[in-house]
Amino acid sequence: MVLNEKERATIEDLQTQEKSCVEKYGMYAGQAKDPELKSLFQTLQNKEKEHYESLEKVLNGTVPECNCNDTDGRDYEPKATYTAMSSPEDKMQDAFLATDCIATEKLVSGEYNSDVFAFGDTKLRKLLADIQVEEQNHAEMLYKYKMVNGMV
Repeated sequence: MVLNEKERATIEDLQTQEKSCVEKYGMYAGQAKDPELKSLFQTLQNKEKEHYESLEKVLNGTVPECNCNDTDGRDYEPKATYTAMSSPEDKMQDAFLATDCIATEKLVSGEYNSDVFAFGDTKLRKLLADIQVEEQNHAEMLYKYKMVNGMV
């Protein structure tokens, strides 16, 4: 597959977003107080790395197969960590980290939702749509974490 200049620039922009997500989840995993949230951040960091690598393959001329995974958010069942006896400062910090990541996922999901229309190739459009769904899943997982821990 050969990308035109506009398509290449769009994929590079999306890849920049994915790199930022990888870095953010790595930093936030180190800052999270709750081991459950730390684990979630590490999981999401790995998912964002997969997105980055998929986009790298596109830039190199191949469109990887996608798994159209739309169940991660639905199936995620976080354990409640915070209770009335928990440190309110730790809970507040973890709530901030999770909320910030939800905002990031909304932004990135929106980018994919718009950018998919810049491409005519069906296989590439399917890949970008799949990544967009996975970004929604990430936000859902973070929201479920906040819900079970009384952060909403």
